[in-house]
Amino acid sequence: MPAKKKPRRARLLVIAVVVLLVAAIGGGSFWSVSTVRASFPQTAGTVKIDGLSGEVQVKRDANGIPQVYADSTDDLFRAQGYVHAQDRFWEMDVRRHLTGGRLSEMFGEDQVETDAFLRTLGWRRVAQQEYETKLSARTKDHLKAYSAGVNAYLKERSGAELSLEYAVLGITTDYEPEPWTPVDSVAWLKAMAWDLRGNMQDEIDRALMTSRLSDKQVADLYPSYPYRRNKPIVEGGSVDQLSKEYVPAAEEGEGAGGTAGQPGAVGGTGDGTGTGGTGAVGGTGGTGAVGGTGAVGGTGGTGAVGGTGGTTGTTGTGAGTSSQASPYVQSQLSGLADAMDAVPALLGASGSGVGSNSWVVSGKHTTTGKPMLANDPHLSPQLPSLWYQMGLHCRTVSAECPYDVAGYTFSGMPGVVIGHNQSISWGFTNLGADVTDLYLEKVTAGTYLYNGRQVPFTTRQETIEVAGGKSRKITVRSTRNGPIVSDRSDELKNVGKDAPVGDSAPDRKDGYAVSLRWTALTPGNTMDAVFEMNAATDFAGFRKAARNFAVPAQNLVYADVKGNIGYQAPGRVPVRAEGHDGSWPAPGWDPKYRWVSYIPFKSLPWEYNPKRGYIVTANQAVVDRDYPYPLTTDWGYGARSQRINDLIESKIEDGGKISMGDMQSMQTDNSSEMAKLLVPYLLKIDVKDKYVRDAQDLLQGWDFDQDADSAAAAYFNAVWRNVLKLAFGNKMPKELRVKGQCLRVLPADASAPVDDLDGGDGLVRECGMRSGDQAQPDGGDRWFETVHKILPDEDNEWWNTSLEDGVTTDRDHVLAQALENARYELTSKLGKDITTWSWGRLHRLELENQTLGKGAPDLVQRLFNRGPYELGGGEATVNATGWNAAGGYRVVWVPSMRMVVNLDDFDKSRWINLTGASGHAFDSTYTDQTEKWVKGELLPWRFTKEAVAERTENTLTLKP
Repeated sequence: MPAKKKPRRARLLVIAVVVLLVAAIGGGSFWSVSTVRASFPQTAGTVKIDGLSGEVQVKRDANGIPQVYADSTDDLFRAQGYVHAQDRFWEMDVRRHLTGGRLSEMFGEDQVETDAFLRTLGWRRVAQQEYETKLSARTKDHLKAYSAGVNAYLKERSGAELSLEYAVLGITTDYEPEPWTPVDSVAWLKAMAWDLRGNMQDEIDRALMTSRLSDKQVADLYPSYPYRRNKPIVEGGSVDQLSKEYVPAAEEGEGAGGTAGQPGAVGGTGDGTGTGGTGAVGGTGGTGAVGGTGAVGGTGGTGAVGGTGGTTGTTGTGAGTSSQASPYVQSQLSGLADAMDAVPALLGASGSGVGSNSWVVSGKHTTTGKPMLANDPHLSPQLPSLWYQMGLHCRTVSAECPYDVAGYTFSGMPGVVIGHNQSISWGFTNLGADVTDLYLEKVTAGTYLYNGRQVPFTTRQETIEVAGGKSRKITVRSTRNGPIVSDRSDELKNVGKDAPVGDSAPDRKDGYAVSLRWTALTPGNTMDAVFEMNAATDFAGFRKAARNFAVPAQNLVYADVKGNIGYQAPGRVPVRAEGHDGSWPAPGWDPKYRWVSYIPFKSLPWEYNPKRGYIVTANQAVVDRDYPYPLTTDWGYGARSQRINDLIESKIEDGGKISMGDMQSMQTDNSSEMAKLLVPYLLKIDVKDKYVRDAQDLLQGWDFDQDADSAAAAYFNAVWRNVLKLAFGNKMPKELRVKGQCLRVLPADASAPVDDLDGGDGLVRECGMRSGDQAQPDGGDRWFETVHKILPDEDNEWWNTSLEDGVTTDRDHVLAQALENARYELTSKLGKDITTWSWGRLHRLELENQTLGKGAPDLVQRLFNRGPYELGGGEATVNATGWNAAGGYRVVWVPSMRMVVNLDDFDKSRWINLTGASGHAFDSTYTDQTEKWVKGELLPWRFTKEAVAERTENTLTLKP
């Protein structure tokens, strides 16, 4: 049955309360009920729009999800822009101010530093270059049509008529939105790439750790990928030494739709250029090649700071170890981490447990005989959801109007990002490729050192306009490697007078500067790829589209109505000099650290109809250790992916078949791999205190499922958090610990025994500096793997928590202390009675408006925020409701949507969004999907014209 709307009378009562709240907030400003409802979109009747060539119909179901029908691509994308603006213009407006480094124009001087950092990165400038020099004429036409649709809506409305947020903003500012442009849409891809940029945070954290940890200790905390336990995505393929083409393992001979062969290789360079090329070894029915060869050269590089034997004019360069990183480097990187932390994480918090799930099962293993595809990207919770569900349908599919597609879109950007068309379906997870490198730069006032000589900076002036204040001017400096990002942190202005190396630049008083090399700062064709994927009808067309998907690098899973399944790793991924893997900041003055090239697209891993009959991507290693091109050293560690592999194998064992219900239930699997490992050790601890032992007994017979109502899950996760804090967290440098949490520790520079000459203990008080969402240890699968390696060794050095000379502790001491600490922590949070404990009471989701829902007066936040919601799931779990173990239990990332696509009958597919279609607070579809999402339920996803018509509640006709 269609979801029920809240009765109109009840909604009017809620709005009346809002009017009273706003009167208090505005110091007497009066809003009527009509003010609150003014932005609700027209969803029925007729609207005239300039520029349309024919009528367009927008059919919405009970959840407000629109399906758009048009006769031309221009009309289709014009209508998409109009509808996005109807429901989400505030979100779109904030996004373009973010990507342009212009948040201060809306929200005042508090955003100046964030704007300065974003201007330094130059997202908007790169987007402009992409639009002018890279994108196809067809893509530009779609972007122009979309912009015209947005602007048609802006012509009709202003202020509170656009969104309630503008009415609130109008209490303190006279801000008015400007017209939408195509570059506003393209720039959003840069924000997407930033939040999915790979190992940049790990690179910073490793360097910061060296102030307190040895090289060996840092290496312990970044263990190698456990290939023996957790399978990579692609198994058994190789790169041909002569052609440099990736050749997958032999594919399945007989597919559900007949004999399936491998399509030809889609060649080309890392950025999609090149000609020629030959197809990969094919099979019966394979598709021809779309060729291209050659690697792209580049500048930049990576490598660790330190070593010996530098080039002329340098000291201490080479591939050395981390131990040479100086206090000045520490301060520079800490300041950079602070600046990064201030940038809104529109897609997700970074961390070792963040990721996404997607898998596809071939028809030989399903109840329908055709493939099924599941996807749930794990991103930051926000209100409204990052995603907007939508269908885009050419009434007659043709070369001129090739789109019949539905799925998840980004408001502010045309096309469908994840979903299916009439022939194929696809899903995304983050590849995690290392596409960023930090460089230490020796600088003077106007130059930087490179290859033994001083080179002038490339500079540009930027003006930041500030609502209610004076404009600010900044100078952005760039080297061959990229922009100087360390200029954007106040902490870096007075780092120190002594440079960290012997031949520092003579006029520099602050040690090293830090620059950033990042693939997303080079113009690319990702926007072309979106439309090509929307129109693709087979795997060859899909791979041709993937060739243009430069940033962010994603794992792409594929299925089609003929019964084929596939995988492609796309993206512009750098090839570094031999011996330098991008794990550490590199000496920017040494040319041997420049990037050598990009991995050719034809060499990137892919699969087509693998013999096992399914493909799982959940941020684990893509390939085995024999792959010749290093993609990254910082994969996810495969706890989620292997759980999904195991679930699929258990379902298909002895000829079993997987149903749509099975696919859905796997998405909400709450099983904790960490608990399976740790609980047997915890139960062996001889706890003398009955008060603590009662809590320990919760773990007896627990099935390791982290359901919201589970007391055992609550206690285990509290124990896990305390184990991490005792064994690792208290040993982290202050730059990685939670802001405001203070410890008495040995001095960071203590290299000799601490003498007791003054009768004291020689300890100093240090307080953490990082937000709780970003602090370490975050408890993700990297920490699971770290504990997995040391757990059998009861005397491993990490179990020692003593600061006294000659006194050490062991594993069981730490586990016993964690059991006790967790008991008292949960007593304070949940009460003495353990029978009332539940994981959901600790692990709660707050849905917050990304602007006025944070930092605004409490009454304003109540207007726009919703929750809390008690959730199951957790870290490194398929149902990945993530939390940061250093910062607490609150949910910091979630499955931002869930979908299961049925390739036998698209009308039997299912989907759900985190919130709802509307971005308007108090609209009936603002959070109408959230309760179902919490319960793991999915909505019917109708696709064919007839099925859509059956569920249509409102039809809006757009006329010329």
